[in-house]
Amino acid sequence: MAVYAENTIDSTWDGWLNFTATLKSADKNYNYSIRPEIWDSWIRCRQAKVNPNDDSIHRQLEIASLQVMLRKNRDLITIAKPFMENLYQIVAGSGFVVALTDIRGYIMEIFGDKDTLTNPMTASFFQGANWSETEAGTNAIGTALITGQSIQVSGSEHYCRKHHCLTCSAAPIIDDKGTVLGILDVSGKSEAAHLHTLGMVMAAAEAIMAQLGIRKKNKELSVINNRLTNIFNTMSDGVIMVDNNGVISELNPVAKNILGIGINDTEDTRGVQVESILGAKNSFVRRMIMCKESCADTEIMLDINGEISHFWASGEPVTDEQGVVTGGVIILRPIKQIQNLVNRFSGNYGTLQFSDIIGESKAILEAIRIASLAANSLSSVLLQGESGTGKEIFAQAIHNRSERNAGPFIAVNCGAIPRELIGSELFGYAEGAFTGAKRGGKPGKFELACGGTLFLDEIGDMPLEQQVALLRVLQERKVNRIGCDKVIPVDVRVICATNKSLLKEVEKGTFRKDLYYRLDVISITIPPLRERSDDIIALFNYFLEKQDKHDRNFLVSPEVIDRIVRYDWPGNVRELQNVVERIVSLTEGQVVNLRNLPQEICNWQPVNTDNENVASSNHHPAESFCGREGRRFMLEEHERQEILDLLVSYRGNVSLTARSMGVSRNTLYRKMKQYEIYK
Repeated sequence: MAVYAENTIDSTWDGWLNFTATLKSADKNYNYSIRPEIWDSWIRCRQAKVNPNDDSIHRQLEIASLQVMLRKNRDLITIAKPFMENLYQIVAGSGFVVALTDIRGYIMEIFGDKDTLTNPMTASFFQGANWSETEAGTNAIGTALITGQSIQVSGSEHYCRKHHCLTCSAAPIIDDKGTVLGILDVSGKSEAAHLHTLGMVMAAAEAIMAQLGIRKKNKELSVINNRLTNIFNTMSDGVIMVDNNGVISELNPVAKNILGIGINDTEDTRGVQVESILGAKNSFVRRMIMCKESCADTEIMLDINGEISHFWASGEPVTDEQGVVTGGVIILRPIKQIQNLVNRFSGNYGTLQFSDIIGESKAILEAIRIASLAANSLSSVLLQGESGTGKEIFAQAIHNRSERNAGPFIAVNCGAIPRELIGSELFGYAEGAFTGAKRGGKPGKFELACGGTLFLDEIGDMPLEQQVALLRVLQERKVNRIGCDKVIPVDVRVICATNKSLLKEVEKGTFRKDLYYRLDVISITIPPLRERSDDIIALFNYFLEKQDKHDRNFLVSPEVIDRIVRYDWPGNVRELQNVVERIVSLTEGQVVNLRNLPQEICNWQPVNTDNENVASSNHHPAESFCGREGRRFMLEEHERQEILDLLVSYRGNVSLTARSMGVSRNTLYRKMKQYEIYK
């Protein structure tokens, strides 16, 4: 190793003698040409009361503390050791040692000749020795720790006399955040000092820092890779990874399950062309790789173990830094999952239970009993009843009590769809099936209801030409979209409803007999409200409580109860619900009286077989009056009685009575005068 030949007493000797001899604070470098970084270090040492003439051995860590330090800096030591060994091979036999310290200046690792390590000149270089400035004075290790810069300290530049025989070259090891992790040092006899030594140490420190950066990046990549692997393996969608030739390189467990491949059979699929599994007709894979084209939501059907499975597939090319396609990622999503998601957010699910059906009459209880039994089977159900009797409530209740309650509940009104569109609405259509067909096609209600219940309301209004297609679907449990030759299996329970007599429609030739017998497996007749008059009051109170959002606690007059019980309710439960909603919206105060009812209910009279009004002898005579005068008389009589009752109830308190009626005190006084009511 080439070195500079220098005198033992260097040019800084006189400066050191003067600095350490004077008792006064040295604040000037005088004329000794001492480097500023050395001069500043000497000042720090004096301020720290370091004894420049102390010849004792450096303070050493206890064994337990040494082990803690080594464990804490294990990664740094592991990375630095190979570079320290290389440095040592360069200086071996020259009396130099190579040392690595922590951020406090304690030596963690050291390389040197046996004779060198036992030489009195280098006796302070041992594992656990402290080379900080406060312990060893000015030296390359301690000063580099303070300044964060590489430095070479030789001869009498050392603050302590015992180190004047040394030359030390040290470089800090710094991480990517600028934090000093430790010091790499090469020290030997002062007469062997050479500037190239510092450059060599700096190069080794740079290599260690680069390796630390690589190690950190590798750890980060390992964490990212583990995360991606976990995501890959736990995704709810099937994922297939292919190379630039479309050959399968990896599948996640969901993809294996979708394709009917065993979890441990990965080797059987690697090297297989993905088109041989997805089908050559699905050209989106070729476009993805050849044209670098992303493909989203491509509908595909696969024959897996003899069964047709329906999927949405998406593909994304993977490119390198130059933009060259190196492979691709294919996502397979069972279409049933998407349909369930769409149904959940679009409200295609049943919410009503049998407990929502109000009534204790014999007829309604019998309908509930049959419907409850029907819920335990998968047979088709035909609900018959007049409009407004609650057929959809029964349909939802059957669905929610069945084993299909987790699936969708989709309702279709066959009478509300134009006859030319009902086929595409129920069975779906393929792209280009007709003018105006949606791009990509559209699934029908049968597909969307897979795993659940399809409620066909007003089935009696379905056109004859579509009845044939419906019968075929019910028999085969398969659907052909309009304009498509692919057969899609459907697992759907069908519940139908009608307000017509289907047998009469069969006799008239407007409904197919074979379809009728296919639908009429379990027939449930829902009675009209006029045949369950015992339930009217219960239903009225239920709707009144449900509609009363402001807790007004309505008081219903006996006349109102009498009218709603006598009325024949041609619109059934739906009409009753609408009437209650009207009452809640238009009633002032808490009392519900006849003026809050629609006129058709107030004026309604039962009709006998000869179409003549039947008048009851216990009715008020005014009810037989015709026209506006009769009705006005009835309303005034009722209002007068209401005021009298409230005044009695509130012990003559006009303010409380007016508040209860929802009128002002002046208005109440005026009405009392009109009706000759005196306190």
